[in-house]
Amino acid sequence: MPTQKVKKSDAEWRRELGPEGFRIMREKGTEQAFCGVYWDHHENGIYRCAACGTPLFESTTKFDSGSGWPSFFKPLENENVETEMDKTLGMERTEAHCAKCDAHLGHVFEDGPPPTGLRFCINSASLVFDPTQQPDSLEKEV
Repeated sequence: MPTQKVKKSDAEWRRELGPEGFRIMREKGTEQAFCGVYWDHHENGIYRCAACGTPLFESTTKFDSGSGWPSFFKPLENENVETEMDKTLGMERTEAHCAKCDAHLGHVFEDGPPPTGLRFCINSASLVFDPTQQPDSLEKEV
């Protein structure tokens, strides 16, 4: 589990994430469907939090949901992705965010494939892909 929360001012986050990253990860925005760099990405490796580098998802759990956003059926480690109820936009959804830095990742829906039945619908802007760490060789990071 991420042991210590990353805390930064809005000015620091803006500088590090840029306008689009800040809008999505700090202001809980979303990117347009079928436009993010990872929605149709098929390489093997690990997807990390774009804000703090925490490992979030592995390529072996990614699937084509048809939604236009990268979709995963489970996090790499449950402790690395936290969820909370999101009642914005006149609907109830489950928001997913990074447990270490609270970056907004996207939302979780209960229409995914087995074995979990979950679909973590994640903004590409919230992720960085790490092809150097293959899912089979990833050591648990604390």
